[in-house]
Amino acid sequence: MTTSDSREEFRCGYIAIVGRPNVGKSTLMNALIGAKVSITSRKAQTTRHRITGIQTTAQAQFVYIDTPGFQTRHSNALNKTLNRTVTNTLTAADVILFVIESGTFGPADKLVLDLIPKNVPCILVLNKADRTKDKAVMMPFAQKVAAEHDFASIVPVSAKLRFQLNVLESEICKLLPMNPPMFDEDDITDRSERFLASEIVREKVFRYVGDELPYTSTVVIEQFEQEGNLRRVFAAILVDRDSHKAMVIGQKGAKLKEISTQSRLDMEKLFGGPVYLEIWVKVKSGWADNEAGLRAYGYE
Repeated sequence: MTTSDSREEFRCGYIAIVGRPNVGKSTLMNALIGAKVSITSRKAQTTRHRITGIQTTAQAQFVYIDTPGFQTRHSNALNKTLNRTVTNTLTAADVILFVIESGTFGPADKLVLDLIPKNVPCILVLNKADRTKDKAVMMPFAQKVAAEHDFASIVPVSAKLRFQLNVLESEICKLLPMNPPMFDEDDITDRSERFLASEIVREKVFRYVGDELPYTSTVVIEQFEQEGNLRRVFAAILVDRDSHKAMVIGQKGAKLKEISTQSRLDMEKLFGGPVYLEIWVKVKSGWADNEAGLRAYGYE
């Protein structure tokens, strides 16, 4: 990237990561860029926003876009907004990564695949390939899925174990257009630290509270201050009712303390400095009942 010749050959573009909920899209993007900018959870539909992760090498700048899993079960305002985010991202991408679990291709996967534009190069990513014990069945399975779409390539990976991510990156690079970099070399996301802080807290809420808490619960950063290397973060976890508030707080505040501690540690690792964090739990009924409310909370 330091010579004029290499600049002329430099590649840069947007890569959309799509798939049904819980196939490992966020884990894959975090592994590809080498930093945690998109939250992960065993709870389906953790990602609600379009998250951008940036990886810059000597040859290319990869601008990954982690999208919410496409929703097929319910047609409420939240899911309609999430699905619109997915479809808008697909039309703007230079390359698409269609992520499925190795060995699994069901109706929900097919619905997402049918959304992918024919004129955008697409790579079939078989995630969690380490779970496929009999490797002999992987090729017939891949060929079966490949019959559904004209894929540019097929790459088995394990995002969690970082298996074959270098192969996937190489395949993506071949498809990116010749462009100068759009972001600085050290950038890993276009999202603000305030936004990242809210996502970290939300991840811990779902991780430590479990499936009992509806995914309509969210986190708002009410105050974010920086004094030198110290960041002071004041967050509010918004839940639908008092019973949900009790779940998050836990017995004698134990659950909220764990959420706070783990959130602070993640923030300090990502921001590279000490963090003072305070978290409250508040009931805010009706915040996600309409699209105006969704937009007010950052759902584009």
